[in-house]
Amino acid sequence: MTGTKPYSDACDRNQGPILEVLREHFADRRRVLEVGSGTGQHAVHFAAALPQLIWQTSDVAAALAGIRLWLEESGLSNLPPPITLDVAGQWPDARFDAVFTANTLHIMGWSEVQTLFAALPRVLTADAVLAVYGPFNYDGRFTSASNASFDEWLKQRSPHSGIRDFAAVDALARSIGFTLVEDRPMPANNRTLVWRRTAP
Repeated sequence: MTGTKPYSDACDRNQGPILEVLREHFADRRRVLEVGSGTGQHAVHFAAALPQLIWQTSDVAAALAGIRLWLEESGLSNLPPPITLDVAGQWPDARFDAVFTANTLHIMGWSEVQTLFAALPRVLTADAVLAVYGPFNYDGRFTSASNASFDEWLKQRSPHSGIRDFAAVDALARSIGFTLVEDRPMPANNRTLVWRRTAP
């Protein structure tokens, strides 16, 4: 495949801190679904550092060509080809013991965020781990002036997008059987939230 790989400065900046969290919480995981893989940079970095994981990338169809460029260049055997995934559409007929997503919840509309969480039980094992990276509000307030400015920019671009409130997202996770196990501060006023599903 020929072409220029997509590239994100933000991915390069945040992949180290995120990896520290994943090393801890994905240590006993085997099969990860990444929702919204973007450029594919995160997948390559994490799959190389965590070779015990089969890291399944996914995104809307338009993003897959760029992801394939990163995956093919890496040559990593634990990176299968990316799959098409629109949260409101068809989900893969497979089971994963972990899900990772970065910088997606504030891009989606709130109804799409709700759809995402409602769909997760279809593809997750009973003891799955969920890790979400991005900016969050707490008690309805921005955690920084830069996040407030970012939220304004998001809403100008798409009125349905915006930084989500932690409590609302945690409520969605709890509604499908997940319990928060860590809320770790990240650089640039971001967080990595980790939930674990308790087997019935």
